[in-house]
Amino acid sequence: MRGGVLSRILHSSPLSFLNPLLPIPFPHSALGRGCRLIAGLSLSSAVASAQLPARKEVRFCAGGDVSLGTNLDTTWAVIRRARALPDPKELLAPLAPLVSGADVILLNVEGAIGSGYAPRKCAPRSTMCYALRQQPSVAAALRHLNDSALVIGNVANNHAHDAGDAGLLETRRRLGEAGVLITGADTLATAVPVADGDTIGVLGFSPWTIARIADLETVRRLVRRAADRFGRVIVTMHIGAEGVTARHTPDKIEVYAGEIRGNSVAFARAAVEGGASLVIGSGPHVLRAIEWNGNALIAHSLGNLITYGPFNHAGYTDHGAVLCAKLGADGAVHDAVLHSTVQQAPGYMQADSANLGVRDISELSKQDFPRTGAEISPTGEIKRRPN
Repeated sequence: MRGGVLSRILHSSPLSFLNPLLPIPFPHSALGRGCRLIAGLSLSSAVASAQLPARKEVRFCAGGDVSLGTNLDTTWAVIRRARALPDPKELLAPLAPLVSGADVILLNVEGAIGSGYAPRKCAPRSTMCYALRQQPSVAAALRHLNDSALVIGNVANNHAHDAGDAGLLETRRRLGEAGVLITGADTLATAVPVADGDTIGVLGFSPWTIARIADLETVRRLVRRAADRFGRVIVTMHIGAEGVTARHTPDKIEVYAGEIRGNSVAFARAAVEGGASLVIGSGPHVLRAIEWNGNALIAHSLGNLITYGPFNHAGYTDHGAVLCAKLGADGAVHDAVLHSTVQQAPGYMQADSANLGVRDISELSKQDFPRTGAEISPTGEIKRRPN
């Protein structure tokens, strides 16, 4: 947060000189009653003005899945002759220039953060199970990705509980102590102060967390509650099937590994109807389409951003993207742009000069959403498609 805005907000004193409950000393007459009414309305307007400051434009950047190694199972590193737990600052360094101009940064924290004992998650000989817990230093590394911005970690995903319930609590504690804001832990939107008295809300959903994705009426209600409070709301959705066969975004409930993974199209539509300005998707581990819904922008999946560890980094799973946009005072999204990224095994990310991520999203947006899909230039600018 620039200029210590968060500190000033948390330590500001109440407007004790504006108390609408105090009596106004006018005589008991028609004139007096009118004066009292006018004074009361003026005072109420003053209070309302004090409570609703002018909103500022917010520069927002979001990336997909971030998992910076796991200390629960390091056998993969022996097999691949790789470092199991490299310095997280080293892994994040190539990302920093892509988000240097942001006021707010949102990342999907794919895995717990902590150390010590954790209950076993994966059965012996399992081939479709990953137990992800990142080392404690990851929390501070995420916070210092951009010291002049607020960093938000989304824990509404299928790996936040990989170290058990206690592991999730430790994850939240370590992120909070490092200064990272947390979303997706419950049904309340995270308050993100972007200026003196100006706050936006961020709300995370997944099939595995309290704020679930299946009950669309509840989704609308929760987002609407956040919009009523904050005015501008960003929603995350960890949703959909996984892998190279899941690049397209179907308007139907997806199932993967026996789990119901939700309907990304219907969920995003419900979130926008509730008042969301931006809907940011993760979960499929590949890039998906981007579409417009009125003035709101929906990114159905930003794919893998930095996934260091025992993962597949071939084909489309190594393509990623960072989406940056301006969120206007009225909640409209504009000046949106994509920055392509690419990974080399076992998870070293770098900016992609070939712009493969932009190419992927552009093609998928045309194919999956012929009417609402975004038009994306070769350099990543996200525009509306001409009618």
